[in-house]
Amino acid sequence: MAKFIDVVINRPIEGPFTYNIPKELEGSVEIGSCVEVSFGNKVVVGYVIGFPSDCEFKNVKPLLRVLDKKAAINDEILKLTKWIADYYYSTWGEAISAAVPSVLKRGPKKRRTKELKTQKIKEPEVEYLDGSGKHLPPNHEQKQALASIKKCIDDKIHKVFLLHGVTGSGKTEVYLQSISHALDSGYSSIILVPEISLTPQTVARFKARFGERIAILHSQLVGSKRIYEWERIISGQAQIVVGARSAIFAPLKNLGLVVVDEEHENTYKQEDVPRYHAREVAIKRAEISNAVVILGSATPSLESFYLAEKKSYTLVELPERIDSRLLPEVEIVDMREELTRSKKIPLLSQSLKEWIKKDLAEDKQIILFLNRRGFSTFISCRKCGYVLRCKRCDVSLTYHFHAKKLICHHCRFTMDPPTVCPECNSSYVKYWGIGTERVESEITRLFPGAAISRMDTDSTHKRGTHEKVLSKFKEGKIDILIGTQMIAKGLDFPKVTLVGVISADTALNLPDFRSGERTFNLLTQVAGRAGRGDLGGRVIIQSYTPAHYAIQAAKNHDYHSFYSKEISYREDLGLPPFRHMACLTFRGRKDEKVFKFSESCKDRFKKKDKDKKIEILGPAPAPVSKMRGMYRWNLFLKAEKTEDIAFLLREVLGNRRKEKGILVAVDIDPF
Repeated sequence: MAKFIDVVINRPIEGPFTYNIPKELEGSVEIGSCVEVSFGNKVVVGYVIGFPSDCEFKNVKPLLRVLDKKAAINDEILKLTKWIADYYYSTWGEAISAAVPSVLKRGPKKRRTKELKTQKIKEPEVEYLDGSGKHLPPNHEQKQALASIKKCIDDKIHKVFLLHGVTGSGKTEVYLQSISHALDSGYSSIILVPEISLTPQTVARFKARFGERIAILHSQLVGSKRIYEWERIISGQAQIVVGARSAIFAPLKNLGLVVVDEEHENTYKQEDVPRYHAREVAIKRAEISNAVVILGSATPSLESFYLAEKKSYTLVELPERIDSRLLPEVEIVDMREELTRSKKIPLLSQSLKEWIKKDLAEDKQIILFLNRRGFSTFISCRKCGYVLRCKRCDVSLTYHFHAKKLICHHCRFTMDPPTVCPECNSSYVKYWGIGTERVESEITRLFPGAAISRMDTDSTHKRGTHEKVLSKFKEGKIDILIGTQMIAKGLDFPKVTLVGVISADTALNLPDFRSGERTFNLLTQVAGRAGRGDLGGRVIIQSYTPAHYAIQAAKNHDYHSFYSKEISYREDLGLPPFRHMACLTFRGRKDEKVFKFSESCKDRFKKKDKDKKIEILGPAPAPVSKMRGMYRWNLFLKAEKTEDIAFLLREVLGNRRKEKGILVAVDIDPF
């Protein structure tokens, strides 16, 4: 009988730490068990990773409690989390903690109490949009894709397929039939979607096809429901798991297939330690299990398409929509010309107004997209130029009409809008910029008879609101749906014939090397919501930079021309996918102190990098240089291999993320 256990904990301290097993707990602990141990003067949750035969230390602390008699994680997940810790610069304990649902760390008593509190909470349903349970006959391109995928599943060969299909080309049907084949062959499957609430129709189709064999995992599940789904997976009742990024850690047995839908989405990137990318973790998990991976997108990430070009991934293309439906016609409106014809900055072009009027008269539906919420994006004084900014963050405050408040979107600081300028006391205070609230107000004024609804994080923060809005839209009770990127993907409404992009320039102006890619992706995805039925479709894109290659490529539904131009820029500048990057963000209360510490870290990196494998850029102020009262400076490391970056980080920083009062956040492959 084992006397000792090795435990890792959710702290930036590597470990493992050895504890002895009291007699009363002998036989109740195994590799992967979630336990409680004493660490310093605190009781913390830890994870068992081994049984050492002996311990060289005296007075070893005892294990306090086993939180779960069944192992919280299996051997496969242990290997995966160890890889995450090494690749994404975290400790093993932090990586395991990210893989285990928080409700499983509470212990049975606490959990039962929590369950009683949450039993009355009704889960939001995604079945409000009827998913088709029919097995649709594949077209020629789908047949070719399925043949290759099925063969690899049968032969238990790990291979990554990049499924590049235009919007409406039937990628979901390829997923469904691949999953069905895996099930018939005795294998389980994981399907990752960017956000469950934003892809309700996709989830509904999975549930309609596979019923009770599916488990749904996402952050909105109440504790009792999450435990119920987790136990169904462990018992084998559910062989298919659908969920957001953390679903990749589902304890499935005999994994045969992993699907990453909309693989380009930035929501697959975890913001907290460990800052993993679910796409890369999915590929690694599939490799450990000899499983097949399908990465699906109408706008693949440059990294994925580059690897497909290099034959590391197998490229499968679906160039046409199902039933030969035409892609929507796209019109770009030069807003500079609209400006010359108007006395004030126009919100809607003449063309967009006319098409909205026409489609409303014909009882068709319209989607208007703007990736900014609020009413006005900033308030300034026309006399002295003063801009109202957040007291804790280096950003302007956004005016929200319904709340009648100025709000910081970073720290939630709020204040009443002033009637006079706080700087010069003049009354020339003006509201500038546009958000979704302003669009809603203008559309209501121009089209008073239309049923209008808005979807953004302000209007859908209550549980179930998102589902109710889309249900009404599907039933035809809403004529015009206005929203941010939450309406840009995963929605399939046959009556939507017009999509209007209020401003295509918002992402282009961000200080980010991916701004062109993000713009192209968003425009292509939102344009794909039009013309998915038999009525055809039109997209009107309003822009002050209409000649930009990302906008022109989106107009022509031409991913390949966008990719060829963007990839050449990336190669010239030594950016991903040609080089790997790490972003170090230093945070502290005093700006000068943060800057000096980041400079000293740069010097230490240079001294340790004797072979000159790492390119060091910065330090420079972060795009938002002050957030929640903390000043922020960035330092970038670039290298051909992430292993070289990780080695240098551990040599210089170890696992310390706080030094001299400065917090250090490390993001490998920032997205």
